[in-house]
Parts: sequence; C-alpha cells; structure tokens
Amino acid sequence: MSRPQIGQKAPAFSGLNQKGETISLDQFKGKKVALYFYPKDDTPGCTAEACNLRDNEMSLKAKGIEVIGVSSDSVKSHDKFANKYSLPFNLIADESKSIHEAYGTWIEKSMYGRKYMGTDRVTFLIDEQGNIEKVIEKVNTKDHAAQLL
Repeated sequence: MSRPQIGQKAPAFSGLNQKGETISLDQFKGKKVALYFYPKDDTPGCTAEACNLRDNEMSLKAKGIEVIGVSSDSVKSHDKFANKYSLPFNLIADESKSIHEAYGTWIEKSMYGRKYMGTDRVTFLIDEQGNIEKVIEKVNTKDHAAQLL
C-alpha cells in the first residue's frame, strides 16, 4: 500500500501494546500522535530513538503529542524493551504487519546485495482531527524529538 501523505486521513489502526492492551488511533482523538515505525527492539538505532523520545517526553506532552511506537516484534519483546529502558509510551506489536501495510512502511530493503522485507524507519505526526500533519522519512535517531517539535 502507498504511504499516506500530508493532509490525508491517517489510516485507522488497532494493536496490542507491551502490556497486552488494545491501542487504537480512535483513543487519541483530540490529541496529536507521533506514530513512529522502527525495525527492531533493543538494537542500537532503535534504542537511541526510543530513549530520545523518552528523554523528551515532557516537551512532547507539552505540545500535546502522544508517542506510539510500532514494530513487527512481539508483545513480549516490546515488554522487555520498554522495561529495560523505562519507556513511558505505547509500543504496538504489529506481527501481522497490517499497520505497516496501511502506512506503507513494510518495504523491500537490501543489505550486502541481499533483498528482504523490513520496516522503513518513518514517523507520522497525526493531528487532533486524525489527519497526517507531517511525515518524517529521514529520522535522526539521536534527536528525533527535535524533528517532531
């Protein structure tokens, strides 16, 4: 599926977070949502990105932004990752890749000449009305909060 663009309605989604609770976009009506897609729990880039968002949580909340991370890892993996780094936001386990597909973030990648499918590190800022306000395709994992703010 193609990637939603600025001004378009954000695709609805629902999935289990690290605590096994169902999280859906509908729950955040009237709030901004930073929906960030990342490849893998507890890897260097993904950890830097998550910890940067954690460390800037108060600044993000002051702007009314709720952070939600999405990867294809399991609920158990997300729970371990969130606990290890004291991550205060929801991490959705998208093992079926349905959220990835809806947002166009499950893509063909290439490493050492080998092609495979994986997560494209992209963040969507969704406004209070549920529309795409910003798409960050070149994520700076060490200073991602600044890109959102």
